[in-house]
Amino acid sequence: MKNELKIESTEDTPFIDFEKQTGNFTIKGRSLPEDAFSFYAPVIEWLLEYTKSPAEQTTVIFNLEYFNTASAKQIFKIAGLLTALSNNNKVIIKWHYDEGDKDMYSSGERFSKLCGVPFQLIKN
Repeated sequence: MKNELKIESTEDTPFIDFEKQTGNFTIKGRSLPEDAFSFYAPVIEWLLEYTKSPAEQTTVIFNLEYFNTASAKQIFKIAGLLTALSNNNKVIIKWHYDEGDKDMYSSGERFSKLCGVPFQLIKN
C-alpha cells in the first residue's frame, strides 16, 4: 500500500490528501465529477487497504463547497468504511461548512446520523 494518496483538485473534483502515517485525511473543494464512481474508486480502494493497518487515530476533514448526488453516494461509502474502522480505532470526522450554508450543514448532520459516527460540525 502507498503511504499516501494525493489527487489534485480540478474545477469539478476535490483535492484529496490521505496520509497513512499520520492518519490525517482531507477531502476539500467541489465534487462534481462526470463519473463519481470512477473518481472515488481509488480513494475507496486506498481506504479499504488502510483499514487493515490504520494509524492509532484517524482524522478526516471534509471541507466541501458543494457535491452532487453521485458524489454523495461515494462520500457515504467513505463514511461507511470510517464507521467500520471506528469499531476498533479512534476516528474523528470534521465536517466543515460555510456560515449560512444550511444545505452543507444538514448534509453533515445526515451523514453523521446515517453512519452512526458523530461528526464535528465546524463553521468555516
